Amino acid sequence: MPAADPAVVVEHPRRGGFIRESVAELKKVDWPNRAQVIQGTIVVIVACVIVGAFLWGADQILRPFVRDVLLGQ
Repeated sequence: MPAADPAVVVEHPRRGGFIRESVAELKKVDWPNRAQVIQGTIVVIVACVIVGAFLWGADQILRPFVRDVLLGQ
């Protein structure tokens, strides 16, 4: 009888092992405090406003080119 191929043998971890490991990893996380969350939120909002203003400006500048040259209207 041939020996079992080790690549084919599948070991089943204990039930709930994934959940226990996930909880253990979450306990290691350095969670931000309220001030850090507020600061991060403000940074994201300001960045969105800046990118939005840039894209709006680029749209306004390129609008005649798209209308007259690309669309030919």
